[in-house]
This record gives sequence, structure tokens and C-alpha cells, in this order.
Amino acid sequence: MSTTPDLLHSEEEEALRAAVRDLLADHCDHAGVLARTESDTPHDPAAWKALTDGMGLAGLLVPEEYGGAGATHREAAVVLEELGRAVAPVPYLTSAVVATEAVRACGDGELLTRLASGRTVAVLAVGLHTAPGAPFTAVRAEAGALHGTVTAVADAVVADVLLVPGDDGGLHAVDRADPAVTVTPRVSLDLTRPVAEVALAGAAGRRIGAAGPAVHRALLTGAGLLASEQLGLADWALTETVRYLKERHQFNRPVGGFQAVKHRLAQLWLDVVGLRAAARNAADALARDEDTGVAVAVAQACAGPVAVRAAEEALQLHGGIGMTWEHPVHLRLKRAKADSLAFGTAGAHRQSLAELIDLPAP
Repeated sequence: MSTTPDLLHSEEEEALRAAVRDLLADHCDHAGVLARTESDTPHDPAAWKALTDGMGLAGLLVPEEYGGAGATHREAAVVLEELGRAVAPVPYLTSAVVATEAVRACGDGELLTRLASGRTVAVLAVGLHTAPGAPFTAVRAEAGALHGTVTAVADAVVADVLLVPGDDGGLHAVDRADPAVTVTPRVSLDLTRPVAEVALAGAAGRRIGAAGPAVHRALLTGAGLLASEQLGLADWALTETVRYLKERHQFNRPVGGFQAVKHRLAQLWLDVVGLRAAARNAADALARDEDTGVAVAVAQACAGPVAVRAAEEALQLHGGIGMTWEHPVHLRLKRAKADSLAFGTAGAHRQSLAELIDLPAP
């Protein structure tokens, strides 16, 4: 059996992509997403219900014995690529990927079953900026009660269950409805993935496993599959910019026909192709559970800068219309900027990669 990674999509994965894209076209059009960012409820429960109840995507990474699909990270990467393309305001990355991986590491079958259905949303109470292997905040665990504050927790405002690391070394499942739990939304650059401060004042927590391995696995998987979301965003930016520049005319010719513009687009295409290979390799490594650290570090060292550059180029090459609030490019730029800090910066991942392959610093 060959150990060479297969970076091409299978027919089943392409069919999944098409189905998710069609669903998001119905539920996450730009006008609807933009309207939600301007409201007090940025998340889209109808889109989440369609993804989970309608397609069963919340349980992709959950084994079949717990009601999941028993799929791999490759399929989850396909879904995230489409969610990134649409900047869909749903807690898929935080609940169906990061929290699910943490619960799988702990082996809590009851909670896994609830997550597989999508009717329960869980969030790992660790700052979104935390890189795999980096220190994370652990609240004080005292006589079965949890005390402390965690900042920059993504999607905490829609969570039903918070997975909270304690200073006793355990990962605790906390009911979001507990009166001792306070979730305070904070202003986020990315309005489609809001962050919040989580304060616990004696909240009851059920220990489900060891925090260290669970958090590391969750953050590593989140970082690896985030690259697929960033790929979807970058590919959207490139595709839409090329389409616009074919239609927009100046001096009686398409803007895309100018040599300088062609050079910028060609370089951006090369960047996106490179990101596609790195993101696909990270998803495949996670699925095979081989060389995951190196694959994820390579993907994230590449993904953040490419996604930001793609969104910035889209904004600039769309000209004046790209600067308007009504145009969809600004949501992609904000998501790209926020994603470039999520689960560690590109610089942090380059440093991690150097350590993993024993490459000394100059």
C-alpha cells in the first residue's frame, strides 16, 4: 500500500462539495450574511440546521457508533473550504471540528452523540489565538466548581456546552445555561465569527478527560482544517476578481487585459495553488494520523499570508466598488485577517516547523 498522500479529491468528495455549495447558495447569500453581521444575532440557525439536520455534517468526525458519519478530516476539509468561500456564520469549525476532536480525545460517548446530531453546540474555552502546543488558560477547579475567566473564545455566544480546561489537569463540560456562567460578547474584526469573554463564578463542571492531550489534539486539528477554510476564501477572491476584471472596461478594453494586472493575478493564482496543496496535505495527514505536526505547520505558515493577500488584491482590483459596505469582499478580508491570527500566527507555525524538522535558527 502506497504511503504517498493523495491530494486529489475523490468523486464522493466532489459530490459533497457540490451539495454544500448549493446549500450555502440558498442560505448564505451575501445580503443575508451582511444583514446578520449588522444584527445582534450574527449566527445563522437556519443554515446550521440545514447543514446538520439536513446533511448530517456535524457528525462527520464522529464515529458511527456514536451516531456520526465516521468520515475523515478530508471530508471535513471539503466542507470548511465551502464555508470559507461563503464566510458562512455557523459554528462548524468551533463545534463540529475543534470541540468534537477534544471530546473524542476524552472518549465521552454521551457528549459525542449529542454533538453528532448538531442539536448541541460545544465550544472549547480556549482563546482563538492559541496555537497548538502553546500555553492556554486553565481556570481554577475547586471542590467541583470552576472559577476564572477566558478571553477571545470564538462562538461562545451560541454554545450549549463549554469545554473548560481546569488547573486540576482536567477538561470539564460546563452547561452554558448555568447561572454561574457569564458570556460577554466582545467586538471582533470578523463579524461572522464573534468572540466572547467567558467568566465562571463557581460553575459546575463534569470532568470528561485530561485537558492537555485533548486541547492539543483539538487545536492541531483546528489549525490544520482552518487552512481549508482559508483556501476557500482565497479561491473565492481570485475567482471573483478575475470575473470582474473581464467585465470591467477602461480605455475601451477589459481591465484584466492590462499586463500589470495579469502579472498580479498570475502570481495570486500560483499562491492559491500552493495553498491548495498545503491545505489538502494537512487534511490528508490528519486523516491518516501521520506527520500531522509538520503538515499542519506548513499549511498554516502558508495559509494566513495567502488568504490575506488574496482578499487585499480583490479589494484593490475591484476599485471603488470594492470599498463599499455592500460589496462582499470586505467580509472576506476581515475573515482572512482574523483567521491569520487564529490557532497561531504564520510566524509561530514557522517556528514550530523549524523545531519539528530540527532546523536551527540563523
